[in-house]
Amino acid sequence: MNATHSSQDAILRIRDLSAGYGLVQVLQSVSLDVRTAEFLALVGGNGAGKTTLLRTLSGLLPVQSGTIEWNGRPVGGLTPDTIFRLGIVQVPEGRQLFPRMSVQDNLLMGAYRRDDKAEVRADLDKVYGLFPRMAERRRQLAGSMSGGEQQMCAMARALMARPRLLLVDEMSLGLAPIIVDQLMENLIEIRDQGVTILLVEQDIHLALAAADRAYVLETGRIVREGPARDLIEDPELKRAYLGV
Repeated sequence: MNATHSSQDAILRIRDLSAGYGLVQVLQSVSLDVRTAEFLALVGGNGAGKTTLLRTLSGLLPVQSGTIEWNGRPVGGLTPDTIFRLGIVQVPEGRQLFPRMSVQDNLLMGAYRRDDKAEVRADLDKVYGLFPRMAERRRQLAGSMSGGEQQMCAMARALMARPRLLLVDEMSLGLAPIIVDQLMENLIEIRDQGVTILLVEQDIHLALAAADRAYVLETGRIVREGPARDLIEDPELKRAYLGV
């Protein structure tokens, strides 16, 4: 959809980024652009460095070298809270809900930095429209729901923060295909509402079928990039990841 745009349109620009854990370098000179209101997928096998990239973008891991720019502003080295306030919001792997709180209280935690109460209420209604099952479960304890419902809750909570860029980490993990298809439709609708999405996903076919563009990460390096519809037909990727 946005494949003809140039990197000038990038809301997030990463150049030669290296990062990791202590002395262990996981990402090696990674460069990528995320464009305004696009659905970008970052795909690759387990251990490729996908989650490390998201953790670095969120400020949870330090930048070892290279740059991260958000709307032209360097953000590498900022605190997670500052990055969150800029509108970069993550749906973490494993959901990380408050299991003993109700669904609605979990959603309101997404808006804890906001003091525009009327707007928060309007956003809550909007989120319930996007995830009707959350409206049905609003008084239920989050920890008592199914895995798929908990993933919906985590996505809905992130939306309550009014993200400009939504980082989604391994959304499909452990979920039934029918639930994953529904969640992917939700993500497309969120993108259509103007929120930029960066999805990190091990299920390459699933991600490429939904995304506008994609990057393929292998052992900490970008090895392919392009329109998702082109990558899904790439013979080498088919052989390496799809068993075709």
